[in-house]
Amino acid sequence: MRKFLLIMLIVVLAFSLIACGGDNGEEDVSVNEEVTEAEGNDVEEMDEEQERPFEGTVLELSVAYGGADGSFEAFTEETGIEIEWVSLSTGAKLSQLQAEEGETTTDVWFGGGVDSYFAARDLGYLYQYRSPEFDNIDEKYLDPEGYFGALSLVPFGFIVNEELIEELGLDMPETWEDLADSQYDGEIIMADPSISGGQYAILSGLIQVMGEDAAWEYWEAVNENVDYYAQSGGEPQQKVAAGEFAIGLTAIHGQTFGLMETAPVVGIFPSENIPWIPAPIAIFENSENKEAAKVLVDWYLSEHGQDILMEADARIMANRKVAPPEEMGTLNMDQLIDFDLERMGREREEILGSWKELIGE
Repeated sequence: MRKFLLIMLIVVLAFSLIACGGDNGEEDVSVNEEVTEAEGNDVEEMDEEQERPFEGTVLELSVAYGGADGSFEAFTEETGIEIEWVSLSTGAKLSQLQAEEGETTTDVWFGGGVDSYFAARDLGYLYQYRSPEFDNIDEKYLDPEGYFGALSLVPFGFIVNEELIEELGLDMPETWEDLADSQYDGEIIMADPSISGGQYAILSGLIQVMGEDAAWEYWEAVNENVDYYAQSGGEPQQKVAAGEFAIGLTAIHGQTFGLMETAPVVGIFPSENIPWIPAPIAIFENSENKEAAKVLVDWYLSEHGQDILMEADARIMANRKVAPPEEMGTLNMDQLIDFDLERMGREREEILGSWKELIGE
């Protein structure tokens, strides 16, 4: 009997140990699952931090690129980097930089006239950064020293108010030479080339094509037809659309096409000798956010960023992977001038000095 009771006691104890062991096993699994889930969340957070290392950083931009602000929200959503920006012509920004001796709080220069970028580079105001996206951009759109690259290609031509042209009985201009015709007296508006990098590109480009003497004779004749020099590159489009002038010298891009839908205007590329410039992007040497600024430059020069920027303002993008917008179908690329951009930048002060003598104060 005692032997039987002893055996039963051993069996009971064995079952108790098994039951306790089972409970501990279930508790361990639950704890392990919680630990694994926590570790997974930590990994996800680490991955997100690695993908968006500059979350909350604020970059200050000086922008001379119509419509570019339509792309800023997408950039911020994808990178976490916020943008504060001001619209300022590149000539005005260069003057500001010179007054500040390069001690600017602006991080990135976005668009505008490439001549001012060359000048700023030579004055030591730009940071040397060769984006890996430069490999997808034609060298003629890049600074050979790696201080800036091109966002897009900007061709120049005329914007014409068709109703006003018809009302005044004027011929539709087709060439640059047409603008020297006295029939357009008082009906042409162009920007001051010392302020507008785009207008300076037209001035310099035609000097390179025509030669010094012929070009200055031409500009003297055109000056007779101009009563007002605009203070920004975008002003001629606005005033022609408003019917204040019949013809404006201008860059032709998405904003031009937008005006054609709302005003009686048309953008015209000259039949030959079309000046153009790359719309650059650069980081300022004085920027305190250079690493975040590199992210912005890389994003906007990438195929993805270029697609978004082109949607904001239709232009021929610099990245060769991006197809030209349909709106640019009237542009004959063979008519673009063979432009020496380095020369344009190098001769800026000399040309603007001669221009000032031509038009007077």
